[in-house]
Amino acid sequence: MRHKKKFESVKSFRRVGGEFRALKWTVRHPGSVLTPGALTASGIELGWSTTGGIVGGTAVGLCTWYRAHPDTFDHYAAPRMRAWRRRWSVYFGPKFNKALRACDLYTTDRKTGQERFPRVIRVRSYSPSVDTITLALAPGQGRRSFDDKLEILADTLKVERIAIERPKPGYVALILERSEPFTETIPAPEMPEESDAVDPGDIYIGETEYGSEWRQGIGSRHIFIAGATGAGKNSVVLAILRGLAPLIRDGLVRLWICDPKQLEFAKLAGIAHRYADDEGKCAELVDAYLEDLRAVQRMFASTGTRKITMSRETPLNVLILDEIGALLAYGDGSIGRVLRKNLAIVGSQGRATGHSMIAAVQEPTKDTVPIRELFPVRICMRVTALSHVDMVLGDGARLRGALADEIPDMPETAGIGYVIRQKTRTPIRVRAAYTDDGDLDDLVAFVRSGWMGESRLTVVA
Repeated sequence: MRHKKKFESVKSFRRVGGEFRALKWTVRHPGSVLTPGALTASGIELGWSTTGGIVGGTAVGLCTWYRAHPDTFDHYAAPRMRAWRRRWSVYFGPKFNKALRACDLYTTDRKTGQERFPRVIRVRSYSPSVDTITLALAPGQGRRSFDDKLEILADTLKVERIAIERPKPGYVALILERSEPFTETIPAPEMPEESDAVDPGDIYIGETEYGSEWRQGIGSRHIFIAGATGAGKNSVVLAILRGLAPLIRDGLVRLWICDPKQLEFAKLAGIAHRYADDEGKCAELVDAYLEDLRAVQRMFASTGTRKITMSRETPLNVLILDEIGALLAYGDGSIGRVLRKNLAIVGSQGRATGHSMIAAVQEPTKDTVPIRELFPVRICMRVTALSHVDMVLGDGARLRGALADEIPDMPETAGIGYVIRQKTRTPIRVRAAYTDDGDLDDLVAFVRSGWMGESRLTVVA
C-alpha cells in the first residue's frame, strides 16, 4: 500500500520585509500617496509657480463654496475633508495602535511575537461631533473583545462615548462621539398644510447625532418612551402630533388620550376623540378603544380585508398613555389588572387594525410596565439608573454605547435620548424638537380651523 507524504505548512519566525509592508500600505492608501505625487510631478513639469496657482485657486474655490452655499458644502465637502484630516491626525497607525495597546485590544503572534492590531479601513465623519471608524479585526480577535472595553477605550481616546456595530464578519465599526452633538434646542416641527403631504409611517421628530433628521413612524407601530422627570418625553409625542396635524384635522387620525398628570395634554382635550384624566375614566377609555379595535376586526372578517386603508371611515387610532405607570402599577390594583389585560390585547393585535399606542413612563421596570415587550419602538431619554437603559432598549444596549443614565439632569438636555437602529441594533443619540405652550396652542388652533372629524368631540366625564 502506497502512502503519500504529507507536508505541513511551516510558519516562519521572520516578519515580512519593510519594503513590502510599505508597498502594501501604498496600495491600501492610494489617495494619500498619489496626491502629493501628483503635486510633485506638476511642480517639476509645469513649474512650482503654476502648481502653486492651481493649489491656491482650489483653496479659493473651496472657501467661496464654504461661504456661498453652506448647505451643499457641509453635506458634500466638509465630511470628507474632516474624515481625511482625522484619519491621519487622530486614527493614524502608531498613535491609534498605542491606544489599542493600552486597552489590550490587540493579539500577538505566538511564533514571531509580532503585535497584530485591528486595521483602520475607513473613517467617516458625518458631523463635527461624531466619527465612524471601520476596523478589520486582527487574527484571533472577536467583536466581544471590544464590547468589554468600550468605556476604557473612550476614556483613553478622550471622547464622550463609543458605540459599536458589526457591518460584516471580521469587521467592527466604532462610533465615536467626540463632543456633545446637541448644543441648541430644536424648534417645534412644522405642521404640513395638507394630509397628502403626511406619511404616518415617517414623521419628523428631531435630529440624530449625525446631523440627519430623526424620523419615526406611528402608523401601525407602538412607541414606548422612558425617561425621568424633565427628560423631555412629551417632546417626542407632541412632535408626532404636529406631524399628524392635518390628518387629525381631516378626521383621518383619531386621538384617544389618557392623561393622569393633567398637564400638557389637557390642552388637547378639545381635539381628541376621547380624553380621560383619572384612573377610572382611563379604564373606560381603554375599554372603548379595545371595542373599537374589535369592531374593525369584525369588519375585516366579514369583508375579507387583511390590511387597513386609512380613511374617515377607517381612521388611524392613536392611544396616548401619559405616565402609564400611574395606570398599571401605582393605583387601584383591580383597575390596573384590567388595564394590563386590555392594553396587552391592543399591543398584540392593534397593528393590523390601525390601533397604535404611545406610552410614556418614568420607571420602566417590568413590575411597573409588564407589557413593555409589546412595544417594538423604544426610546430611552435621561434615566436615573443604568439598569433602566437595558430595560428599555434591550440587553447590552448600554454596553454598546447608550449612556442614557449619564445625560446631565439639566433643562438644556431635555429631549436628548437614545434609540436603536433597526438594521444593526446599534444605539444612536437623538434629540426631539421642543414644542412649547405657544406651539401647542398653534396645533390646537390648526386642527380646529378646518375640523372635518366628528361634529361633537367626546371627553370622558
